[in-house]
Amino acid sequence: MQWLTLEQALEKSKTKPRKIVIDVYTDWCGWCKKMDKQVYQDPDVVAKLNREFYVVKLNAEQRQPITLNGRTFKYLEQYKAHELALSLLNGQMSYPSTVFMNEKQEIMQRVPGFYPAKDFMQLLTHMAAN
Repeated sequence: MQWLTLEQALEKSKTKPRKIVIDVYTDWCGWCKKMDKQVYQDPDVVAKLNREFYVVKLNAEQRQPITLNGRTFKYLEQYKAHELALSLLNGQMSYPSTVFMNEKQEIMQRVPGFYPAKDFMQLLTHMAAN
């Protein structure tokens, strides 16, 4: 699966619109690692994501600034989180969290927590149909 930065996904979406799936994680999160191993390596999940979505990984605690549409998001020490993650998750910091954006780059759904591959496939199917 080809993980993109959010900037890359938004750029690709300009010429070939697709929904975007953003995996918001942290390095210390055990459930995030389980999601990587059991869900994001499941052949059916990978095939569906590659076919219908752009997929983004965002470390909620990364220190590097991210600039989107002229706005720069930074790591905020007081929250121990990146401003972009805070924005995408609406301040509800739970890891892992999956954020779904539509082709207009609007947030459709925020889904906190780990989902087994079978349940995640149902979620992807539902989101792809919206």
